[in-house]
Amino acid sequence: MALKIGFPAKLAMFTTSKFESLEDFRNVYKRNFKRPYGLDRWQKDDAFGSQRLTGCNPTSISLCQEIPQNFPVTPVMVEPFLEGQTLQACLKNKKIYIVDLKILEGIKCSEDRRLCVPLGLFYVNKKLKLVPIAIQLFQQPSDMNPIFLPSDPEYTWLVAKMWFNNADASYHEAGVHLGLTHFLMEFVAVVTNRQLSPSHPLFRLLAPHFFEVIAINKTMSLGTDGVNGVVGHAWANWNLTREGTLPNDLKNRGVDDVNALPNYHYRDDALLVYGAIEKYVKAVVSGTYDSPEKITGDYELHKWVYELKTPPVGPGLKGLPETIATVEDISSIVTPLIFQASVQHAAVNFNQYEEYGFPPNYPGFMDGNPPRDKWALSEKDVVRDLATKEQTYDIMALTTILSTMDTNPLGEFEEQYAYDHVTLRALESFRKDLAEIDRVILAKQGARGDVYPHLNPAKIPNAISI
Repeated sequence: MALKIGFPAKLAMFTTSKFESLEDFRNVYKRNFKRPYGLDRWQKDDAFGSQRLTGCNPTSISLCQEIPQNFPVTPVMVEPFLEGQTLQACLKNKKIYIVDLKILEGIKCSEDRRLCVPLGLFYVNKKLKLVPIAIQLFQQPSDMNPIFLPSDPEYTWLVAKMWFNNADASYHEAGVHLGLTHFLMEFVAVVTNRQLSPSHPLFRLLAPHFFEVIAINKTMSLGTDGVNGVVGHAWANWNLTREGTLPNDLKNRGVDDVNALPNYHYRDDALLVYGAIEKYVKAVVSGTYDSPEKITGDYELHKWVYELKTPPVGPGLKGLPETIATVEDISSIVTPLIFQASVQHAAVNFNQYEEYGFPPNYPGFMDGNPPRDKWALSEKDVVRDLATKEQTYDIMALTTILSTMDTNPLGEFEEQYAYDHVTLRALESFRKDLAEIDRVILAKQGARGDVYPHLNPAKIPNAISI
């Protein structure tokens, strides 16, 4: 596959380095490439809104009940897009949501590229679609940092959305994907192998979810000077109990209300699988530690938790229990770790070709400078800022490979580590629960406006092997 994709990339270098029109981008898919999902809808506002819920980075959106001071959106600006409602009423009635990528503040990019640090305001309309109503590309408001609106000139608004998505893509790839799945689970795998013997019940419970994680990380390139900075910011801000525990994360972001924010398929599907993982983990842990003394007397367990918190080198994990004394304490660590290794990685990995594969839809590369005013732009301005031909083909090749699942689905382990009665009985129940969840999600697919097959349990690998 990489060779087939690489050949037209080299051929393209003998013509021009840049595409000349948006149609040139589209023509790439007529022969060698599958049409990405984003190709036919990338210019639509409801598609841009849907990316916050079902795209590569579905965990940055939060309920907005008060407009931030550094995002001076006024009722006059946005009420034309609120279908006859006031901004204040929409804020009160859970109609307004926000994405604030301030975590990118201070990140330096390679080759002097500019990286925006944007804020985006979104509205749930009467068709139950999430649509953007305002975008500010940098954190501090000024005359050179206007608030872009859907009523701006067509290509000006489009370019603002593309620069927003470039920032979101940068955070997704470096922070959410690489930092909080690959690097997180590599760290946990190392600590687990250092502190738990292969016969330890928690080693046997976690080991299937470490499959190839260290090998795949060593074949990955960071790509830009800014990736290390984003990973550092993401790690410093991430807390296992807060962001790492799905029900808590959804509640803290104010996006747990299915009636207020419909079509959040990541939330709805992930919660089902999270519940099944939690039930499985608790069954194993409670069956293993059937008295409090077994927990308090397990020195390997306590050394493992201590090193997760305070490793010999670098920062540890935040949000672990202060003491480990109950089944719930252990489960509250193991459940979110298995979730990150399986469900969360599937959510942020396997739709990469659908999103990144058509660069205007979710541009990993942007050249030039983001707009500093609201003058009318043209299609030529849009194409000028996008990836070169070589970069485009490289993105297609890489995301095609990354979006391919080539390992066993969740619960069907590549290697079985535990054969005790407690674990085998829990695993049998886990597999039945996953099969039922798969049926439930498949039954929903036909009624969904946005395609989202990524968290069907049959398509979730056990571990990060790609």
